Amino acid sequence: MKRPRILLADDHTLVLEGLKRILDPEFELAGTVEDGLALLDAAQNLEPDVILLDISMPLLNGIEAARRLRKSLPRTKLVFLTMHADRTYVAEAFRAGASAYLLKRSAVSELVFAIHEVLKGRYYVAPLIAKDLVDFFVESRASRRREPRPVSGDLTSRQRQILQLVAEGHSNKQIAGILKISIKTVEFHKSEIMKKLGLHTTAELTRYALAHGIVQP
Repeated sequence: MKRPRILLADDHTLVLEGLKRILDPEFELAGTVEDGLALLDAAQNLEPDVILLDISMPLLNGIEAARRLRKSLPRTKLVFLTMHADRTYVAEAFRAGASAYLLKRSAVSELVFAIHEVLKGRYYVAPLIAKDLVDFFVESRASRRREPRPVSGDLTSRQRQILQLVAEGHSNKQIAGILKISIKTVEFHKSEIMKKLGLHTTAELTRYALAHGIVQP
């Protein structure tokens, strides 16, 4: 019987090596990548059954990568494995197209089980965060509060990516090279981001990205 093919995406080599050992007995490992842009390229070339990805990755974070993958590879299942337990991240991950959300401190058996579940067309949320999500929705219904808006929800996909690259310390010239666009286009997007967010300097953009989990300290 053909084993399901999995693509791994995490910017920590030790994590990738550990995941390989865990998953190899039951799944075919299609490949590994360490940043969001490499993930998009590898996913298009490999067309895996499942992508196991982190949220915090350089060049393009996992949430933004998932949004694009949902459009280009709608049949591929997206499983987030991350340290972020906050329900805002969980909600954004599922909005972006996730089928499962687990924490890196979850049990090994839970990860394998979750992958099998999504391959059956089901959804999975780690028990460590499931109760918090239920409490949140119960509270929201009782108080008729709306769910929090997605982080940087008013920005376009390109603008969210440029915001991340700016916060990672890349210059306009470097961003232009990474995204294969002109420096003037980068400057235009950066200006539009500042207008939408009501910010005025690169330092403020960086603080915003850090505060909203777009990049990690």
